[in-house]
Amino acid sequence: MNPKLVQSLSIWVHPDLQTFKTMFVSITLEAFPFILLGVLISSIIQVFVPESFIRRMIPRNPVLGVVTASLLGIVFPVCECGMVPVARRLIRKGFPVYAAVAFLLAGPIVNPVVYSATFMAFRSNPSITYSRMAMAVIVAVIAGLLIYRFVRWNPMKREAHPHHDHSHHHAAVKGSPGAKLIETFDHAAGEFFDMGKYLIFGAFLTALVQTFVPRSIMLEIAQNDGMAHVFMMGFAYILSICSTSDAFVASSFSAAFSAGPLLAFLVFGPMLDVKSTLMLLSAFKARFVILLASIVFTTVWGLSIVVGRFI
Repeated sequence: MNPKLVQSLSIWVHPDLQTFKTMFVSITLEAFPFILLGVLISSIIQVFVPESFIRRMIPRNPVLGVVTASLLGIVFPVCECGMVPVARRLIRKGFPVYAAVAFLLAGPIVNPVVYSATFMAFRSNPSITYSRMAMAVIVAVIAGLLIYRFVRWNPMKREAHPHHDHSHHHAAVKGSPGAKLIETFDHAAGEFFDMGKYLIFGAFLTALVQTFVPRSIMLEIAQNDGMAHVFMMGFAYILSICSTSDAFVASSFSAAFSAGPLLAFLVFGPMLDVKSTLMLLSAFKARFVILLASIVFTTVWGLSIVVGRFI
């Protein structure tokens, strides 16, 4: 047999490549149903729930307002991919900025779809799921109150083309239930493909890291407590995976990393990643985004170290 052909065939059956393929396919397949469920629910809310209804749910008291806004995601499960347009629209319609920030940060994590996905991914360690939910609310409340206390200026960018806000178009759908249903599926399909891209890219990168970064390097990072948290937060930032599927990625690291760094990954990623930073910069002034990012980074880092000690 041709030696070159034998060599090229042996690459395809190389154990590393098999590991990579298995990892990539399993992360993608586990996460897809949750993404599908997430986009369906968020699209139904987008089309059928008026913003005035959400606005009325926020108490005037800042502390109560921030806590309520942090928990709104339980009732309105919008993935982080759809959070920035929703938050921007709410602020334009009179929603307080500090409450919108709390909703923006906690919403992608505390919703029932993400809760069940995290529970599935960490079946053997349910305390990770509970800690993730609690940490998300604490970080969102702290960030919301700090924004309330220190941001006395308008953080919004002026929109050059307000009519380009597609989500506003969806919210304003009028007409028959049939038309709204078509609109819902149209919105869900668009969001599904949008998030599917990020999931596949994220699963690809994770499988690469798991397969080709030597275990010794991973374990060395994992042993160094401060570094492990920052590494996992940075990894979550770059991966930009949807919060409905990031738990399956995190659980694939649970052999090497302890609970603290895994929580840092699970809480920081949905609050801040590459794609949400770009979306935030399109809606808010840069200094506001930098302030928000600094608050989120510091709070998640500190909390994940503390909470990690108890799990």
